[in-house]
Amino acid sequence: MAKTESFDITTGVDLQEVDNAINQAMKEIGQRYDFKNLVVEITLDRKENKVHLDAPDEFKLGAVWEILAAKMIKRSVPVKNLHRGKPEVGSHGRARQMVELAQGLDSDTTRKIAKAIKDAGLKKVQVSIQGDQVRVSGPSRDELQKVIQMLRAEDWGVELKFGNYRSN
Repeated sequence: MAKTESFDITTGVDLQEVDNAINQAMKEIGQRYDFKNLVVEITLDRKENKVHLDAPDEFKLGAVWEILAAKMIKRSVPVKNLHRGKPEVGSHGRARQMVELAQGLDSDTTRKIAKAIKDAGLKKVQVSIQGDQVRVSGPSRDELQKVIQMLRAEDWGVELKFGNYRSN
């Protein structure tokens, strides 16, 4: 029986690391002079996979985002997987913003990835879409490594993770 190798392509963020980054950002905001006596909130909604930012005005909201993004980078959370919504200005000039956390590939991206792999012309590589991930299999590790290199060279709008490597 022929030996096959396979791996899965997924994406996502570690919610615990996001929570830690939010706590660090809130601590820094509490210590900064330019945020003294201002009400700023950053909350994580784990069920919805969203982060809510709330600041006194749009300028401060931008500063809050920069602080949060820096903390996310330090904690190895892929900032590519954070999709910022439009800032909303509410009563008294307060600004709010929703940041979506990408957990799993959406159906459009999985189809684009599968099509790109098939169009690459690697003869023995099979691709299957399994919900929010893509499984790539083939008899040769070299072919699979070519697939990974090809996918890393392009921008998919999210950070791809290659894992669950198997040898059958």
